[in-house]
Amino acid sequence: QVQLVESGGGLVQAGGSLRLSCAVSGRTFGSYVMGWFRQAPGKEREFVAAINRIGDSTYYADSVKGRFTISRDNAKNTLYLQMNSLKPEDTTVYYCAAGAFYSDSDYYYYRPDKYDYWGQGTQVTVSS
Repeated sequence: QVQLVESGGGLVQAGGSLRLSCAVSGRTFGSYVMGWFRQAPGKEREFVAAINRIGDSTYYADSVKGRFTISRDNAKNTLYLQMNSLKPEDTTVYYCAAGAFYSDSDYYYYRPDKYDYWGQGTQVTVSS
């Protein structure tokens, strides 16, 4: 059984920062590709960022590139998302996900349907 628990969400002013964490248990953390997604009401789940198993390759949505940084600490079984220069449009629920997939290209990293396990989500609210 793989369990993912997000934390670190909250209320922040526009231009501010938050760091989200995702604690993973139940399997070897380093066995999984990890990703962050977000989903606003009435919208599809949106890719935010992903990181490979070792942590030497990262992937970002254009909307967050240059503002967000994904990282992982395999020794602590924890995934992070450092969010800087936050905007009101970043307001939504953020989910971490773990995937067992392998791919020859980076395409699968962006697709929520390729991930196998999901956290419960954490709310991020950015005020203007």
